Amino acid sequence: QVQLVESGGGLVQPGGSLRLSCAASGSIFSINAMGWYRQAPGKQRELVAVITSGGITNYADSVKGRFTISRDNAKNTVYLQMNSLKPEDAAVYYCNAYVQSLRNTPPRAYWGQGTQITVSS
Repeated sequence: QVQLVESGGGLVQPGGSLRLSCAASGSIFSINAMGWYRQAPGKQRELVAVITSGGITNYADSVKGRFTISRDNAKNTVYLQMNSLKPEDAAVYYCNAYVQSLRNTPPRAYWGQGTQITVSS
């Protein structure tokens, strides 16, 4: 089994910054892509940013230039640096990782429990 534990959420004023972390632990042989999704009330969960094991990144248009995703493969951890936060960034942010638990087995998607981001003055 694999666990993803997120941290770093909270309340921030518009224009402020937050950094999210997500650490994977458990039965891990390798981790492929890691990413962040978010879900606002009444909306579908959407991709925010993703990073491959080789460091290739992709971002939602709405966060390009403001958010930066990174990972520390040695620590099985992915980060999301969020700058210039806007009220529309408020949501529950979920960490996602495709984890291969054993050699020669397909990777499986795991999710964190979610962390609330509130952007308000």
